[in-house]
Amino acid sequence: MKHIISALVQNKPGVLAHVAGMFAARAFNIDSLAVGRTDDPALSRMTIVVVGDDKVVEQVRKQLEKIVEIVKVQDFSFKDVIAHDLMLMCVNAPPEKRHEIVALVEMFKGKVVDIGTKFVMVELADSEDKLEAFIDACKPYGIKNMVRTGTVAMARLSQQAVINE
Repeated sequence: MKHIISALVQNKPGVLAHVAGMFAARAFNIDSLAVGRTDDPALSRMTIVVVGDDKVVEQVRKQLEKIVEIVKVQDFSFKDVIAHDLMLMCVNAPPEKRHEIVALVEMFKGKVVDIGTKFVMVELADSEDKLEAFIDACKPYGIKNMVRTGTVAMARLSQQAVINE
């Protein structure tokens, strides 16, 4: 089962390497990892997706809490969260097929961010499942290139009080 762990960390050099080293040393696999600054420039938030049973994830959470630079760890398992990935994709788009591709992008609530003579670049931010469905829908046209972020997640507002305790 996939588990989403959020870690509030000090925004300083070496923290990411320290966290990644902890995972490697204990043979935990990271499915995705996204890191970015928060509203406080001294802090960053890591969103880490790991695959494993509850026991493995509990061990990961406990090991993360031991790292000095980590301020707070939250396990979003079994919580109501919004979780999105961001994807940029270049799709083959000859002029006669562009209207089909644009309609597909609109159906998935994405947007065309660049147009070339043979390709369109599309941006999509949604759940991993929706991105996978979009990729499958674009395969018949031909995918030239693609890049994705890892998952970022926040508890729904109705869950904030529960998580922030």
